[in-house]
Amino acid sequence: MTDADLCGIVLAAGEGVRLRPLTAHRPKVLCPVGNVTLLDRAIARVTALGLDLAVNASYLAAQVVDHVGERAHLSVEPEPLGTAGGVATLKGWVDGRGVLAVNADAYLAHPDLRPGPDLAALLDGWDGTTVRLLVVPAGDRAPEFGPYRFAGASLLPWPVVRDLRVELSELVRRAWRPAEAAGTLELTEFRGAFFDTGTPGDYLDANLYAAGGHDLVAAGATVSGPLDNAVVGAGAVVEGRVTRGVVWPGGYVGPDEHLVDAVRVGTELTVHR
Repeated sequence: MTDADLCGIVLAAGEGVRLRPLTAHRPKVLCPVGNVTLLDRAIARVTALGLDLAVNASYLAAQVVDHVGERAHLSVEPEPLGTAGGVATLKGWVDGRGVLAVNADAYLAHPDLRPGPDLAALLDGWDGTTVRLLVVPAGDRAPEFGPYRFAGASLLPWPVVRDLRVELSELVRRAWRPAEAAGTLELTEFRGAFFDTGTPGDYLDANLYAAGGHDLVAAGATVSGPLDNAVVGAGAVVEGRVTRGVVWPGGYVGPDEHLVDAVRVGTELTVHR
């Protein structure tokens, strides 16, 4: 299959309910991991493969639209339609191609944190007829497909995409499980780290992994207090201590504070794992 036969869709419409209150005023896909938004990371993964790209949006859609700009075709849903419904709204744009569908809230990283097209293995040798999932060993999480769990990206043949409906529905029910039952589901194991960032604990862990056991301080941040495995965003001011914590861009940690295993937004919002 050539690049012309395949396109990419970054799914960015969800509300991120489990991540509240971090997502009360910002879509989950615009939450930073390692000082880079999840959406920017997902766009970079797909564009590194040279694919035509679309992004769907719904919850706080104006923020997503402004952030994407001219980098991708945009689809705005009045209400979130789930992963299958979101892909279905783009069938006219897909126009007969296979689809690489990527969840924008999935954080993927190579073991040594080097950059690279970490979805390339998923595409390798695909003939455009099977459904493929990127997976990781389930470990202490509930397994979903054999001993694995889904790791945020799937390949969908055009006939599967064509039959999706514009309604609230998920790919696991409309595409993946039917393919599994038909014997046309393939699993590709990702060898790096995966975090779904769906909960404050997973989101914090993804940031700390991105920091690589060190401190990650963005340009423009002002830090006068001690840091220990911290991620500090641009424009943040840290006068107190931060231990295994994340300070969002523009956030503030006062001189008498010790932020531990938590995320600080602005001057007062603190979300613990």
